[in-house]
Amino acid sequence: MSEKRRLGKGLGALIPDVTAGTEDSSDIALSLIKPNPYQPRRTFNEEKLKELASSIETHGVLQAVVVTKAVDEDGYYLVAGERRCRAAKLANLKSVPAIVKEIDKSTMLEIALIENLQREDLNPVEEAQAYRKLMEDYSYTQEELAKRLGKSRSSVANSVRLLVLPEKVLGHLEKGEITAGQVRPLLSLDSPDLQLEAALKIIKDGLTAREVEKLTSAKQKDRSADKEEKPLDPLRQEIQLQMQRELGTKVRLKEGKKGGTIEIYYYSEEDLERLISMLLPEGI
Repeated sequence: MSEKRRLGKGLGALIPDVTAGTEDSSDIALSLIKPNPYQPRRTFNEEKLKELASSIETHGVLQAVVVTKAVDEDGYYLVAGERRCRAAKLANLKSVPAIVKEIDKSTMLEIALIENLQREDLNPVEEAQAYRKLMEDYSYTQEELAKRLGKSRSSVANSVRLLVLPEKVLGHLEKGEITAGQVRPLLSLDSPDLQLEAALKIIKDGLTAREVEKLTSAKQKDRSADKEEKPLDPLRQEIQLQMQRELGTKVRLKEGKKGGTIEIYYYSEEDLERLISMLLPEGI
């Protein structure tokens, strides 16, 4: 599947003619261009920036960046092209070719996200945080966001679910010391301590995703044996799984002699607020 097909609408549909060339561009001073406040990427590869700067010194900026006029202040906000702007500064340029568009906040975040996804520049944590910000700030459902970005709902849901993992685990994921495929099975563990313990074992022993699944399954059995809980029947297991996917966090159904309980896990104040907005859309 081509990158353009995989990303659905892409930049061209969100801001028509942006990638068509620089005929509608004009030079704007770099000092007037402010970073995109909705840029999901927090880390930039310095070596690649230097390579791009070297190319710019030789050939100039071949593709215009996209900016939007800053409201109630001088200058512009960068919408697309942060790598080009950073590299242009390294090349000691004073200005860059830019196309000025009227773009709202929601579209600015979408464009920044899509631009980075096209280059696969976002690490899994940045990608998940960008998805969550779109859903929280602009009330997208997972289904709506997936269609908007040309992705499957499950891929968006699986990405966002990673954010319930402990900060230390996310730190290893962000640094590339562990992959999303390796940490995803850790979501089945109900203890942050166990999740971190398993993550460190993955890094130390270089476990594959399949080996991690076996590890977490064994830990779950040990926990179940300790608690002597009645195992869920297949239907309730599926219900529990569907609830976890919908809420983007761990959910446990616990059966008693008469009825039972539903446990919904959260791992930070921000995560709790997200769940409250989903469960109580009209507020408290």
